[in-house]
Amino acid sequence: MEKVIEIKHLAKSFDKLEVLKDINFSVSKGEVVSVIGSSGSGKSTMLRCINLLEMPDSGEIFVNGKNILDGNINQHRKEVGMVFQSFNLFNNMSVIENCMIAQIKVLKRSKEEAIKIAHENLKKVGMDAFADKPSTQLSGGQKQRVAIARALCMDCQVLLFDEPTSALDPVTVQEVLDVMKKLADEGMTMVVVTHEMAFARDVSSRVVFMEKGIIVEEGEPKQLFTSPKSEALQRFLGRFVNQ
Repeated sequence: MEKVIEIKHLAKSFDKLEVLKDINFSVSKGEVVSVIGSSGSGKSTMLRCINLLEMPDSGEIFVNGKNILDGNINQHRKEVGMVFQSFNLFNNMSVIENCMIAQIKVLKRSKEEAIKIAHENLKKVGMDAFADKPSTQLSGGQKQRVAIARALCMDCQVLLFDEPTSALDPVTVQEVLDVMKKLADEGMTMVVVTHEMAFARDVSSRVVFMEKGIIVEEGEPKQLFTSPKSEALQRFLGRFVNQ
């Protein structure tokens, strides 16, 4: 399968704290990879390095065969979209303006084209009826669906999700997961850092388990969830079973 993302020997420290240690990892086209592990295991830092929101200390990150550390960050971010746990919408803009601004400024699309594409992607996430609403008037789940639509408007080849449901109440978690499942069914390449074990088990094509800055185990969801090899993963999954 065609590799969209390939990470080689990635390392990252903050002061003396080694957060990522020699990470090797790849994502193929159309895969949905869920990254699981305890808080502080390095999951979000790895994701932020893939989008160059954090600069690695060493190692290489290839997207579509190009080492992104040698290239243009803005060009890279056109190819790799990011959805954050805190939505990061512009509060002074309407829903549709949030979906238009990067299209016009970064992709140089006309206003008319940006509006058309924004409506298409808002429809996809069930938010087109709210297009003219101020983003401040939305619920958390609605904001996150708009954030997903905004990322889709950039025609990115890969979507990175950093704990997209962790700031949501239980009622709205499902509406965001449903949108993500729909994208997965349509073949979108996705890397999802998540605490939603049911999503990781049922929607992912592969699951990666991290602990203390390393990838301890990875494989098909069924195999990882039913017969984890490492004690660390057994302990981690035991916490969710016992909740």
